[in-house]
Amino acid sequence: MMKKYQYLFFDLDHTLWDFESNARQTLEQLYDGLSLSSRGINDFERFYSQYIIHNDKLWERYRNGYIKVDELRWKRMWHTLLDFKIADEKLARQMSHDFLELLPTRKALFPYAVELLQYLRGKGYYMHLITNGFEETQLNKIRYSGLDGFFGEVITSEGSNSLKPHREIFEYAFKKTGALPENSIMIGDNIEVDIVGAKNAGMDQVFVNHIDDKRSEESTYTVYSLKEMETLF
Repeated sequence: MMKKYQYLFFDLDHTLWDFESNARQTLEQLYDGLSLSSRGINDFERFYSQYIIHNDKLWERYRNGYIKVDELRWKRMWHTLLDFKIADEKLARQMSHDFLELLPTRKALFPYAVELLQYLRGKGYYMHLITNGFEETQLNKIRYSGLDGFFGEVITSEGSNSLKPHREIFEYAFKKTGALPENSIMIGDNIEVDIVGAKNAGMDQVFVNHIDDKRSEESTYTVYSLKEMETLF
């Protein structure tokens, strides 16, 4: 059924690389290392949930071109600190620096990620990544988590000067890899970014619905685990 596809383009964060687990571990290390409890942040769970809220909002603003990279990086920490009435820009910038140093060294992947990639490589597919992330950070995530041997090209938003869901990043990926929309498929977890973006670029899509998202945006295929993808390919 899937022989029409030669090129498989994967998203990284939230699809293969378990961003939530890795970010949580990293923020716990910062929380302890910077003694944030002594600064008035006495509830790590609330600290973590507030960070996720601000990170998601600022990434959306970044994707839409309203803010620059540096603003995204440190203001997600700044806004989280403000929720606890801590207006300390120096601390926010230190947290941002330390977070970006530590996060890419985390290794948590979604279940069956490596086994799936081994299976697909054995089937002869060309596999590449299209990821909204910073070049050095994403390459380090791939290296530390053991995924670096599976992908030919790693297309980042920083390297391509575009972001999913914009059509330009997909066109950049086609030029970089020699793929065509009709023989390619995008595999990702985010409806607005991966699925709508790929659709607008003329590609079929696999929605990796790890969290049982009930929204109705129709993708070419939907799976609820990485292992389930073996039934497609």
